[in-house]
Amino acid sequence: MTATLLVIGVASGFLAGLLGIGGGGVMVPMLVSLADLRQRQAHAVSLGAVVVLALAAAITYGASDEVRLGTAAALFVGGALGAPIGALLLSRVDDTLARRAFGALLVCTSIYLLLT
Repeated sequence: MTATLLVIGVASGFLAGLLGIGGGGVMVPMLVSLADLRQRQAHAVSLGAVVVLALAAAITYGASDEVRLGTAAALFVGGALGAPIGALLLSRVDDTLARRAFGALLVCTSIYLLLT
């Protein structure tokens, strides 16, 4: 199990740094399918791990003067307000529905990225 989690972490960290995705787009589906976590557990674990992933990537991007601190601060405030609401709602949703909704979001996002 530890080796699987390390592979998931490396893949998520690599893609987080390279593409700006990792926690939601990569880690959650891998935790559900490879580590046998329920959807809510995968979201919770991913959010805990992504804090460190995001910090490491932000430091690297910051060293190249790529981080807009004002923009990041505004996103932080909005995210800090929205995250508890989303987590509370997820705790009240059936795992199957959550998994399907998450999959639909990933599909819609992928289509949007392909078309723009």
